[in-house]
Amino acid sequence: MKVIFFLSGMMVPGVMFAQQGKFTVNGSLKKEITKPAMAYLNYRTADQNITDSCMITQGKFVFKGNIDEPKRATLIVNYLGSGMKGNGVDQRTIYLEPGNIKINGKDSLPDASITGSAINREQEELLAALKAPADQMKTFMADYYALPKDKQNDSSVRAVLDKKYFAIKEEEKTAYINFIKTHPQSVAGLDALKKLGTSIEDYKVLTPLYESFSNNVKNSMAGKDYAKELAIMKATAIGASAPEFTQNDTAGQPVALTSFRGKYVLIDFWASWCSPCRAENPNVVAAYSKYHDKGFEVLGVSVDDEKSRNNWLNAIKHDGLTWQQVSDLKGWNNAVSRMYGIRYIPQNFLVDPNGKIIAKNLKGKDLEKKLAELLKS
Repeated sequence: MKVIFFLSGMMVPGVMFAQQGKFTVNGSLKKEITKPAMAYLNYRTADQNITDSCMITQGKFVFKGNIDEPKRATLIVNYLGSGMKGNGVDQRTIYLEPGNIKINGKDSLPDASITGSAINREQEELLAALKAPADQMKTFMADYYALPKDKQNDSSVRAVLDKKYFAIKEEEKTAYINFIKTHPQSVAGLDALKKLGTSIEDYKVLTPLYESFSNNVKNSMAGKDYAKELAIMKATAIGASAPEFTQNDTAGQPVALTSFRGKYVLIDFWASWCSPCRAENPNVVAAYSKYHDKGFEVLGVSVDDEKSRNNWLNAIKHDGLTWQQVSDLKGWNNAVSRMYGIRYIPQNFLVDPNGKIIAKNLKGKDLEKKLAELLKS
């Protein structure tokens, strides 16, 4: 059974058949599995999101298909046959490429071995390199939560903990970079770069690594998509001119970022349904109340959608957000949030009177501290 969701109406001529090939995924799980257990395979081609499913019979399942280039995919096994989420679900990331990919597991899908695929072997190399920092982080978090609450918040204790945490993250970063540099022909290397980018978000570090990939990787669908992400990182980096935009406020009137020129303005991305955003709002309210008369403004950009319009308006009133608020009510497809590369909220950008980005993601008291430096009376 195959369910296909079309993302666009046309494919680019010449791309459709580039590197296209047939793949087979043969799965065998030794664990005792009975009906109605199901397996699911989810991946994206050039113009489609595909979710394929099949019954697991005597621990075995098979998927077949065509791909235009090597693809990252999610393989899911539901031992209860109740869909792709919920109880009884195992899942793991695999790569699809032309040929016969074999998955053999004794107890669970995450622990299964994968053969017949060079890219999956490369992925296993990366996971092996990341095992040490992952184990260290697991131990670190267990030790942290075992501390009494007063110790968790003690500044001297936190200083020691922070040093350990960043040392582990540095080891993880090194593992990613080494893998990327030694796998310039691999889409697994590109995915490693994406993972690295979620923690450092520095285009000056990421761009040279991206440029080290082969043309095949850079010209792949995933490669072109990531090139766009890097361009957004550069356009929204500290020191860059904030991308200009105009969007309607709660009354349907257009508000332009340029209208704030001459003042410090915080572009604040949030949503009514976002608990961390709502928890952060009092800090923004406090900073606004203290520094508004000295030349500080806030421009809220909501990623609420049309269905949550009333919730958006009610949240503005309830949280006392007296500054201007804009949204096109398209959710995560908000044009401004896409322009600024927003993938999670809350996020914010502090822009100076000349329209330059001078700080990002100021949370808690950090916003007030920054404004105190900038707006000394």
